[in-house]
Amino acid sequence: MTFTVPPEWAPQDWIWVGFPHDGDEWPGYLARAQEQIAAFANAVANSGQDVRLLVRDAANHARAAELVSDAVTLDTRSYGDIWLRDTGPLIVTDGQTRRAVRFGFNGWGGKYQMPGDTEIGADIARDAGLGVDTHDWVLEGGAIDGDGTGLVVTTEQCLLNPNRNPQLCRDQIEENLQSDLGFDRILWLGEGLVNDHTDGHVDNLARFVAPNRLALAVPSGGDDPNRAIYDDARHRAVAAGVALADIPSPGLIMRDGTIEPASYANFAVTSHLVAVPTFGCANDTEAVAAIGALFPDRNTIGLAADAVLAGGGGFHCASQHMPCAKAGM
Repeated sequence: MTFTVPPEWAPQDWIWVGFPHDGDEWPGYLARAQEQIAAFANAVANSGQDVRLLVRDAANHARAAELVSDAVTLDTRSYGDIWLRDTGPLIVTDGQTRRAVRFGFNGWGGKYQMPGDTEIGADIARDAGLGVDTHDWVLEGGAIDGDGTGLVVTTEQCLLNPNRNPQLCRDQIEENLQSDLGFDRILWLGEGLVNDHTDGHVDNLARFVAPNRLALAVPSGGDDPNRAIYDDARHRAVAAGVALADIPSPGLIMRDGTIEPASYANFAVTSHLVAVPTFGCANDTEAVAAIGALFPDRNTIGLAADAVLAGGGGFHCASQHMPCAKAGM
């Protein structure tokens, strides 16, 4: 059988989560970011799923131990950024066994390079007993999202960015997605969110919630900085025959005079729980309800993520899940 990437809503064995440790990445926000990531880890663990919270060193371990319950396993590791969706392993399965797949990682186009980030994915995969297949082109997990049928969504801004794979054209990237991860159909969206540090990762823009069904935000107010981006994504998805599920946009969120790439689409789907990032804005409650309606078999909760966002990501970015070996749609 062919190895493919199961959809995120397929059964999972556990989830890895990265714990913030670098004050330079969260200037003035590190303590709150740690508290918000810990709340996420606790919520998933309390739902009945194993959580492996990666901590950087002894001081990081002690701080995490103050914040999480005994249901969360602390795992001391050498890593830089906490964004395990990108630095962690991508897991594929043929319905019987699992393998980890690793790609090149260059710090999101050379912008954020930290010690340990090129090794952590293979390290935790091998320690989980998985074989690791390595490919020599750059790809981050948050740049793609699959629906379990072979359809994957991504953005041109990221995958066609010359700071990732200048040697590859669109056709070659499509061929690589099929040969390396089993995706045989690609929905190309255009730009990602304004000021997204990742150059437009799709997990901050649009997410599959069922086969051929994509959750996409509806612009909020005339000052929504991503109005044109959402409208373009909507047009492309409809033209490709992909069904859409509307979710709210947080609208305009500023920090220190800069537009933040805030998004409810950065929710994390686990076996029993969906964790939606919230930002203390008017659409938080509506967003949690809208996303919860898309996953009626799970409990959906909103968790504060404004401090996590200050470091450049959300709950989905900070986690990577381990699908069950026999995970399917």
